[in-house]
Amino acid sequence: MKEIMTPREAAEYLSIHVRTIYRLVKLGEIPGRKVGGSWRFRKDTLDAWLSGKENPPHRKDLVEERITPNFSLRKSVVPLP
Repeated sequence: MKEIMTPREAAEYLSIHVRTIYRLVKLGEIPGRKVGGSWRFRKDTLDAWLSGKENPPHRKDLVEERITPNFSLRKSVVPLP
C-alpha cells in the first residue's frame, strides 16, 4: 500500500465506503490533508488514528462547548447607563 493515499485508496484500506471517508474528514473525525483541492491521507497517520494514538475531538463535543452558556461571562457584563 502506498504511503500517501487518495480518498478511494484510504477507503479501501479501511474497508469503508469512499463517501464515509469524505463524511469523516468533513466532520474532522479522521486525519487528512487537502492538497491542491484533493484530499490525501498518510497511511501511518491512519494507522495511528485506528489504534487510538491520534484521537481528534468529536464534532459533537465542539458543538456542545459552543452551545453551553458561560454564566461567568454574564456576571462580568456591566449594563450601559
